[in-house]
Amino acid sequence: MTAASASIGSTALGNRRAALVVLCFVQFMLVLDDTVVNVALPSIRSDLGFTTADLTWVANAYFLAFGGLLLLFGRLADLVGRRLVFLWGVTLFGAASLLCGLAQEPWQLVTGRFAQGAGAAMASPAALAMITLLFPGREERAKALSIWGAIAGLGGTTGVVISGALTGLASWRWIFLINLPVAAVALVLLPRLVGESRTERPTRLDVPGAVLGTGAIVALVYGLLQSERAGWTDSAVLGPVLLAVILGIAFVAVERRTADPLIPPSFLAVRIRAVSNGAGLLFTAAFFSLSFLLMLHLQTVLEYGPLKAGLGYLPYGAGILTGVWCSSRVVVRLGLRWTLVLAFLISAGGLLLLSGVSPDDSYAIGVLPGMLVVSFGSGLGFPALAIAGVTGTDEENAGLGSAILSSVQQIGGAVGLAVLVTVATRRSEELTESEGPLRAATEGFSLTLTIAAGLLALGAALVAVLLAKDESAQPTAARKER
Repeated sequence: MTAASASIGSTALGNRRAALVVLCFVQFMLVLDDTVVNVALPSIRSDLGFTTADLTWVANAYFLAFGGLLLLFGRLADLVGRRLVFLWGVTLFGAASLLCGLAQEPWQLVTGRFAQGAGAAMASPAALAMITLLFPGREERAKALSIWGAIAGLGGTTGVVISGALTGLASWRWIFLINLPVAAVALVLLPRLVGESRTERPTRLDVPGAVLGTGAIVALVYGLLQSERAGWTDSAVLGPVLLAVILGIAFVAVERRTADPLIPPSFLAVRIRAVSNGAGLLFTAAFFSLSFLLMLHLQTVLEYGPLKAGLGYLPYGAGILTGVWCSSRVVVRLGLRWTLVLAFLISAGGLLLLSGVSPDDSYAIGVLPGMLVVSFGSGLGFPALAIAGVTGTDEENAGLGSAILSSVQQIGGAVGLAVLVTVATRRSEELTESEGPLRAATEGFSLTLTIAAGLLALGAALVAVLLAKDESAQPTAARKER
């Protein structure tokens, strides 16, 4: 263990717990801003004079910067210091949130959202890397990352709750301004709780790899986001996706020749990380699309206002917290493999239950039962994915492992919104004239959730088969016996 890792790993227990609380609050804030604007978009358009086409960039600018820059800043955190990069990111995120809250012109808000995404890309992988090093023991790390994964899942789903409440009771500007106290507290407390950590091995930042890797991810996310308003054969989609493929091929070629690659081949060779990140792509795609479509269902079919729709999401949070409470215990007893399989299958069952909703069903009959099952599954699954994604990482590559995990979640979210939401929209458009708007919207909702359930079932099968012989995915007790 290097001096840096020893310093962060030997932090007093009370300080470690306090640091975990601070880091989780920051993560909640960062993930929250993925979805917090969804309900507020009509009010933002009215106040700032956005066109319909430009309005999508209020959400997309954040997605693009956050997803595209994670890999670069995650590796940078390993090299120059995880605490330092985290503090840079929180500072930038706080300043950008203030700009968004005070914006008077559309360009100011979009610029602020892009800067928010860049700050999140700095802070998120650095924070997860610090947690990984603060809690090195398997069981204590499982508990810490269960909390972390829960906060990520909770932030992604409660953004619409907070957005609906603040937009309905006050102003859309407060969905950005509430970030300021969280950022301020983190900047004051974290330097007092956590020491600095970085790799002690002399390593240079792989600049060509960073440029190509970041460019490939940015191009891919941009192309996926464009598909929301353009067809898949449109040049606005095909051009960026093709560019992403070209840059990705060039990235692989460069990484094979450089002495200090941005992503060492040995890092990707660890089976549990590779399989869990692949399955996590399916998991996040399903849940980001569900978050968007369920809010749309509440507002269009059940005709809820922003505040009531937000309150209708509260049971989702309760289900997630219940799943999280179980997650670390299930991981210890069943191992990561079966915990992930169970989480994927429970979530798939909940999606199928939700897909049976009728336009005449009330919230209590048509929405609530499936919502509770899905939320429990996500609460069980997100922490297990976080644990698997950083399994085996240390002071040399904790930031990289955290960045790849977060990148998968952002790309999965973009895929879910681009592909699954498009399927729902087009199905609804096909049936509107013959079935009426409410039934057509419900049919699109149901079809997409059925597809999402199929993706989760596929993920469960992949995990069950590919991790069957992976020692690190087995229960703790079973490994001790061996």
